[in-house]
Amino acid sequence: MATSRMRRVNQVLREVVGEAIASELSDPRLDMVAVTSVDTSPDLRSARVYVTVLGDDQAKADALDALKSAHSLLQSRINGETHMKRTPTLSFEYDESIETGMRISALLEAESGEGPE
Repeated sequence: MATSRMRRVNQVLREVVGEAIASELSDPRLDMVAVTSVDTSPDLRSARVYVTVLGDDQAKADALDALKSAHSLLQSRINGETHMKRTPTLSFEYDESIETGMRISALLEAESGEGPE
């Protein structure tokens, strides 16, 4: 379980990366990208940034490629915005939790519609 300090670090990183993507990166592959969460290691050396992308599988792959190419800009933005002992090395991953939630909701709705009458 994350401590309150780690939750604050994750929240700050999520805000900084999300704002940088929205305002500083002009790559069209990032138009429909949202940062959903960040998971930082306790030693602050690495952070996994989870993103969601509207679009097909190709749009998701393109967005992750764009984020990887903008890695250094995002690292420097974190360094400038935060006052952390270390700037974590970012890695980007697609967050499948929203799609999973939508599939579960659809299954539950289909199940409730098939009940006995």
